[in-house]
Amino acid sequence: MLHKRLMRIALTALAVLLVNAALAQPKSKAKPDLSGIWQAMNTANWELEAHAAEAGPVASLGALLAVPAGIGFVKEGKIPYLPAALAKRNSNRAQRWTTDPELKCFMPGVPRANYLPYPFQIIQGKDTILISYEFADAVRTVYMQDPGPAPASSWMGWNTGHWDNNTLVINVSAQNDQTWLDRSGNYHSDKLEVTERYTPLGNDVLMYEATLTDPEVFAQPWTIRMPLYRHKEDNAQLIEFKCIPFAESALYDAIGK
Repeated sequence: MLHKRLMRIALTALAVLLVNAALAQPKSKAKPDLSGIWQAMNTANWELEAHAAEAGPVASLGALLAVPAGIGFVKEGKIPYLPAALAKRNSNRAQRWTTDPELKCFMPGVPRANYLPYPFQIIQGKDTILISYEFADAVRTVYMQDPGPAPASSWMGWNTGHWDNNTLVINVSAQNDQTWLDRSGNYHSDKLEVTERYTPLGNDVLMYEATLTDPEVFAQPWTIRMPLYRHKEDNAQLIEFKCIPFAESALYDAIGK
């Protein structure tokens, strides 16, 4: 009897120890679901740096194409261009009404895709996250497990992601150099690398940050920061915006003439 009683006491003590050990283990926290339709509500696509309002390219249209003022979204205040790169940016700016890749319906690249004046949709899976943009049917596949090196450079780059607590971090590499960062001529080379951070601020706002590194254009890495807002309409959806037909005249009329 004594032997059995001691065995019961020992088993009970062991069970208590196992329960306490299980309770002491850190619980895996569910990641936030970022699925939904999001949009920036700001002037970043006009110009990332702070800027005043100014007239548009066609005087007869009055205020219709005027540039709205912006408070700026560069955390450092100014984009740290290398001297030769700044000269090219200024040249881009002088020609922006005819040479901006957005005018040509080129896919916008990262980070510009996220602050164009069009919504985009995040579809969150376990191993991949799909980001689909209304503008130019652009799309990104974010691999949450290492897919290896990029097979080639592309408009929207090679996207790999991971979670930093509740922040989705996406590293974007292998973008081509055919996109601008805004309508003001800010640009990059094909050496650009972008680290994005999507941090929920409640259910319907994401704080978006993107750090840009490009040793051919910028003296040092720099960061943009802005909120993104979830669309809450009952019928919120991406609507088709095939802009290529709109761009054909701008692209080919000179050739035809």
